[in-house]
Amino acid sequence: MTKDGSTKEKSFLESYFKLSENNTNPKTEIVAGITTFITMAYIIFVNPSILKLTGMEPNAVFVATCLAAAVGTLIMALYANLPFAQAPGMGLNAFFTFTVCLTLHYTWQQALAAVFISGVLFIIITLTSIREKIVDALPQTLKFAISGGIGLFIALIGLKSGGIIVSNQATLVGFGKLIEPSATLTLIGILITAILMAKKVKGSILIGILATTVIGIPLKITHPVSFDKLIGLPPSISPTFLKMDFGGLLGIGKAGVVGAIVSVIMVVITICLVDLFDTLGTLVGTAQKANMVDENGRVKNMSKALLCDAVATTAGSLLGTSTVVTYVESTSGVAEGGRTGLTSLVTGILFLFALFFSGLVGMVPAQATAPALVIVGVLMMGSVTKINFDDFTEALPAFFTIAIMPFSYSIANGIAAGIISYPILKLVTGRGKKVHPLVYILAVIFIIRFLILPE
Repeated sequence: MTKDGSTKEKSFLESYFKLSENNTNPKTEIVAGITTFITMAYIIFVNPSILKLTGMEPNAVFVATCLAAAVGTLIMALYANLPFAQAPGMGLNAFFTFTVCLTLHYTWQQALAAVFISGVLFIIITLTSIREKIVDALPQTLKFAISGGIGLFIALIGLKSGGIIVSNQATLVGFGKLIEPSATLTLIGILITAILMAKKVKGSILIGILATTVIGIPLKITHPVSFDKLIGLPPSISPTFLKMDFGGLLGIGKAGVVGAIVSVIMVVITICLVDLFDTLGTLVGTAQKANMVDENGRVKNMSKALLCDAVATTAGSLLGTSTVVTYVESTSGVAEGGRTGLTSLVTGILFLFALFFSGLVGMVPAQATAPALVIVGVLMMGSVTKINFDDFTEALPAFFTIAIMPFSYSIANGIAAGIISYPILKLVTGRGKKVHPLVYILAVIFIIRFLILPE
């Protein structure tokens, strides 16, 4: 050997990830990757707690979540050479559970088939120029409103699962009994996480989940497990692996074949739209803050990043989890100096290590993950400030999008309401030509969906 192993490693990292070209070094990238993982690791607890409501086995979902996150993030590292991490998306897991399964009454196997179709569709439209055309077609107002509406919807789910908001026959919803241990623990969790967020502590949401879990032990809400059960080999993924039901997906429903097809189209379109703007918003926003854009303002390797997202979603459906997206928490790693795929390589490897801590998932109660949903909801609501509420043709569609998501307990309904009302208001005010033809097409599809499947 003419050089030691470390020198070879540095040489490989330098040549593969182009560290000097991006004004970074291995130490900075590794720290950035660890930071990104810490800030988004809450998903390995939250995702199983949401998807298990569909009947999915939570331990298998935990494994699928870790593997999907690792696969998507490692592809982002090795193919796109970007410091962005991926995992099953917040909001899309709620759409999967509460809309596709619990409202439209698809089985989770059929819902996974819909996710797979959306992933394949994304791969196809990413390899063409269609994806960029969709981005250009949808009004900025609706893009911001979709993010804000999902934030409000996720927060409602968290408040409900934590016992803060309960059903009320007289007023539809009401406050729960806050002195009950369940609601009290949720409030404590929200307070802890909020304080950590305000102090800009890295990994605030994850720390909040773990702290709330510990506090739940004396309240007899958390059921601790022995150390030997806390760390061990990953559980079996067989309960969710390759369980897509394509035949049932197209054969479900009381509205006949046409109704079933329209319903499936709506589900796939909604998954695609939310994934599209979630990922694009993260990529563009993060890249601009890190000066990772070219002279035209486009994110470097954008097409590769979008393809990574599409492939990760397809892989996630095979493993047994909801749609995979690029995480906004990637900004934490970028803020630490991460500039290349080495950052996401470290994050992806840490998701693989997380597989050996499955005992934690069974230990974490709903009251510990509920605060995370509320905090994520707060962060997503920030996009609402960019909406022009002075123009009523912009304000009303945005309001419908934001309000109908939580009020109807459906992300799809909110998106549909916004897309239907936007072109109508523009038409009657003589500005119909400013609306992209694709928006009219989407509006017609959603109208047909409501006519055929009014429930």
